[in-house]
Amino acid sequence: MKRSQINRVISEALDLFNEKGIRLPPWAYWTKSDWKSVGDEADEIRSHGLGWNITDFGSNDFEKIGLLLFIVRNGHFFHNEPVTTKTYAEKYMVVQPEQITPWHFHWCKTEDLINRSGGRLQVELAWAASDEKSLSDREVSIQVDGVRRKIPAEGVILLEPGESVTLSPRLCHKFSGYVKDKQVLAAEISSLNDDTTDNCFLGKPFARTTIEEDEPPKYLISSDYAI
Repeated sequence: MKRSQINRVISEALDLFNEKGIRLPPWAYWTKSDWKSVGDEADEIRSHGLGWNITDFGSNDFEKIGLLLFIVRNGHFFHNEPVTTKTYAEKYMVVQPEQITPWHFHWCKTEDLINRSGGRLQVELAWAASDEKSLSDREVSIQVDGVRRKIPAEGVILLEPGESVTLSPRLCHKFSGYVKDKQVLAAEISSLNDDTTDNCFLGKPFARTTIEEDEPPKYLISSDYAI
């Protein structure tokens, strides 16, 4: 992805959050120079991977296969153990109509995927097969805001604004904004989240998103903290 695209997408997300009355922590607006002036008092933000994250899942086509996230809070693992009592996480996500987050599951994490505002969020669900590379044909039983529902493998649910679905470990999910609807302001409330070890994407593993520095960063993303 080009840095100019990342700058634009984050700026558009901030406009959306302001429009919807979502207030982010002050450091969401820090520029690169602001980050340079901050010392170890902000180490939790850096080490826990908080802040902006953007991925095209190695597709080189963010508009079609991609996701913008802002990680508000999260704990941190060391040797597979939480290092603090913060064993939960919260994210905001902006999902465009027909913009896909591909099939994946988590070995450990339980999460609530929430539609906060906008259009409908289309979520496809199936259990992971034993090979962890394909989908099982097993029926899926889920909780949608505490109400149990059963759907066939690879079945689809549409979350209206205000609705959420609970996703258990090994429950594969793929989601996108519903075609011709508005963009979706989504959220995730979960147990402690470790994207480096607890994401299993089905099919061919995707490469990490590379950035073409065609202009200076306006806001840093989490992978920029080490630079």
